Amino acid sequence: MKFVIVFVALFALAYAAPAAPEAEIVELRSDVEPEKYSYALKTSDGTSKDEEGHLVNVGAEDEHIVARGSYSFVADDGQTYTVTYVADENGFQPSGAHLPVAPEA
Repeated sequence: MKFVIVFVALFALAYAAPAAPEAEIVELRSDVEPEKYSYALKTSDGTSKDEEGHLVNVGAEDEHIVARGSYSFVADDGQTYTVTYVADENGFQPSGAHLPVAPEA
């Protein structure tokens, strides 16, 4: 019985919590072609993302996409963080001033 009372109290507390404001899209651009694409997105909460990609080795057995881009967001501490990246045959490779860097061997 105590479990039910605690569960109901926690559910009521979670239900009463204020919802985060929803962000609106303020800019959206995209260009999609058979062998390449690009897009950019900005929202009212300061988030942005842009990316472009293209096929490499078209028609070959090892055909794959190479993508480059970045995204930014405003964190809970009020700072804007930006991550740039490359995604290719070597995997997803992010970089940013706030991300740790592995020591050189």
